[in-house]
Amino acid sequence: MAKVIREKAKAETRAVAARVLVALSAAGFSAAVVLGLCGLRSAAGAAVTAAVSLLALAASASQRFRRLAFTIWVLAFVVCAMLYPHVFISWGGFRLQKTIVPLVQLILFGMGMTLTFDDFLRVFKMPKGVFVGFVLQYTVMPLMGFSFARAFGLEPEVAAGLILVGSCPGGVASNVITYIAGANVALSVTMTACSTLLSPVMTPFAMKLLAGHDVPVDVWAMMQKILWMIIVPLVAGLLINRYAKRVAKKLVVVLPFLAMLSICIIIGITIALSRDKLLVVGVVLFGASVCHNAVGFLLGYWGARATGLDRRDSKTVAIEVGMQNGGMATGLAFNVFNSEIVAMASAVFGPWSAVSGSALASYWRRRIDRAEASESEEANK
Repeated sequence: MAKVIREKAKAETRAVAARVLVALSAAGFSAAVVLGLCGLRSAAGAAVTAAVSLLALAASASQRFRRLAFTIWVLAFVVCAMLYPHVFISWGGFRLQKTIVPLVQLILFGMGMTLTFDDFLRVFKMPKGVFVGFVLQYTVMPLMGFSFARAFGLEPEVAAGLILVGSCPGGVASNVITYIAGANVALSVTMTACSTLLSPVMTPFAMKLLAGHDVPVDVWAMMQKILWMIIVPLVAGLLINRYAKRVAKKLVVVLPFLAMLSICIIIGITIALSRDKLLVVGVVLFGASVCHNAVGFLLGYWGARATGLDRRDSKTVAIEVGMQNGGMATGLAFNVFNSEIVAMASAVFGPWSAVSGSALASYWRRRIDRAEASESEEANK
């Protein structure tokens, strides 16, 4: 009884904190408008950044909106990077760009820590779902990246970046979005793991085939970079989770937070480095990224349904196909193509897919909740 009372008190405290933070966020946005009208752009920028950050804190404190906290934090880093790019470019002469590969490795190490060998053996338990998802992942997204790059008239390096995003495996966030949507998390985890393990082969060849006319693509060099940047930390995390349980228990407490923070920092660095170019081509690239992401969700879902998968598994495939590993794309852009222009697409696609994925998952979850409520009412009659 005492435990229930304490939990209720904590929930009420968090609810009050969330309401206070929302009020402060609203005040921040209002202040930004006033300061902007007064011509104080720097102060207005600071107010906007603070307002979005407060909104993210409010979501973190809210039981209802906690699942959206990461998406809002991503937007906070995007706003800060656009308004204050120097914060993400260098500290005391140290170029923050150099941290991208270690941060990507940290994200994949964290992903590996959540995996078990059973996640890979699950391929034999649900082969159809994994195979369909894999085929759609490495056909729909690379081809749509190529198609929308041409349709929107993107210049070669920017086009190569969009194709690169489409040629990467599903992102770590797809598992979280799948959970929010009430879809098949086990299938999502297995699809992410399998598509990631095969990325050293699939990503370079997709890039060579579709982006070889836009930028030079060294397939062997890209394979090596993916193995070092993606596969090594993933396998390391998997092995520690399997053979060093005590260490794993301590690490899993902090790794999810560090992984999400790493994603935000990578996005911030990428946007800051390409800010000037984004101001020129940002609208067109955003349009291409929105279409790329939307068609990924659409063809992922209906492609899965066409093969006979049920609605739940089809939602899983849709999320896995539509959401890409933007961190991997960014790391390859900087360390294989040596270009912040190539990295621009992942900086745009990543935040947008977090927003669209969260919205889609929330919509699907609400439909499930309504259906369950309706069934409960019918049962009580």
